[in-house]
Amino acid sequence: MFQSEYLKKVYAGVEARNPGEKEFLQAVREVLESLEPVVAANPKLQEQGVLERIVEPERQIFFRVSWVDDKGQVQVNRGYRVQFNSAIGPYKGGIRLHPSVNASVIKFLGFEQIFKNSLTGLPIGGGKGGSDFDPKGKSDLEIMRFCQSFMTELAKHIGADTDVPAGDIGTGAREIGYMYGQYKRLRNEFTGVLTGKGLTYGGSLARKEATGFGLCYFVDEMLRCMKGESFKGKIAVISGSGNVAIYANQKATELGAKVVAMSDSNGYVYDPNGIDLAVVKQIKEVERGRIKEYAARVKGAEYHEGCSGIWTIKCDIALPCATQNEINEESAKTLVKNGVIAVGEGANMPSTPEAIATFQNAGVLFAPAKASNAGGVATSALEMSQNSQRLSWTFEEVDAKLKNIMVNIFHNAYNAAEKYGMKGNLVAGANIAGFEKVADAMLAQGIAY
Repeated sequence: MFQSEYLKKVYAGVEARNPGEKEFLQAVREVLESLEPVVAANPKLQEQGVLERIVEPERQIFFRVSWVDDKGQVQVNRGYRVQFNSAIGPYKGGIRLHPSVNASVIKFLGFEQIFKNSLTGLPIGGGKGGSDFDPKGKSDLEIMRFCQSFMTELAKHIGADTDVPAGDIGTGAREIGYMYGQYKRLRNEFTGVLTGKGLTYGGSLARKEATGFGLCYFVDEMLRCMKGESFKGKIAVISGSGNVAIYANQKATELGAKVVAMSDSNGYVYDPNGIDLAVVKQIKEVERGRIKEYAARVKGAEYHEGCSGIWTIKCDIALPCATQNEINEESAKTLVKNGVIAVGEGANMPSTPEAIATFQNAGVLFAPAKASNAGGVATSALEMSQNSQRLSWTFEEVDAKLKNIMVNIFHNAYNAAEKYGMKGNLVAGANIAGFEKVADAMLAQGIAY
């Protein structure tokens, strides 16, 4: 609940202008609640309407995407790009292709991206985009036609110094390639306008691994500094089986943990001997199959329908890397009962507010998404730097920069929480640390901005 009448008023205004947009409202409320002590300490924020401005996107673009399927039938989807805040740099955020995409989801993701991007320490603003198009079950040609149609409109609104989209759920190297080819065709220029590109045309080494690796770097630093612990000898459960989950598995294993479960939207697999990541990569990255096939190939592994059951597995470290609100209060209580010591969010907002409160009240270390999954966008920004300089860094160089960024994000969040009397609350700390940098830039650039 808000203590400040000013913040109550700001949130009421957001509710009135965005009725029914539950994901967006959830994200805004969580951030505003964290900012109570910041607003109290800095009257200029209220005097110059910084909160009222930061919760309203600078620009929202909704558009029709028409394409033709392999049967010759015309299909119509809706495209989105929300350019939320450019106070510290060009808009930066992924393109999500999933049936669940709507205005509320894109706005929640774009709002979170403001603070996540700020936390990286790099000059990038917040934005997000996507479509309710579902790549699953589509042929390469159908995906190409959709991506070309999508980019035909989006190209009017983006640019290397304006808005630099990236991948997200449903948008991998294949989709980025088709979109980039269309952008280049339309604009007649070879520029770093998309990140997550293939290595042969401007992509960065370590970009694919970055979000999962970065998550583990953050959680490892959190464990070390707040509990004197590490991944070594721990049992981990990771939801999802896309890029984030796969490379979180790889790094957690390298750091000494045993990952015993992974999932997809249909169900989860449990392997008490530790997930064989090579099998998962073959199924998900090469064959584009379903996670249940793992149980058929690996002796001793079990498959269970329904992805939420993954949180009933006893573990020391839980890394939700699938989608928003996948851990509810009941799942959180089960994790706590089973002895979890740390939760690190690899997906965007995967824990409900009730789940977060459950973890915090139980003394479980909790790494919020806008801090712990910032590795992907951080490395996207490093890709932008390489493109601008016409350089290509080695995997080791990018990975070292990524680790340094994630360690700094942890300490900035931790220190911000302590500064405002909320020691150990990384949710509040991440929101405050991300916000203060953007707010300072907005104040410097004037009210008209």
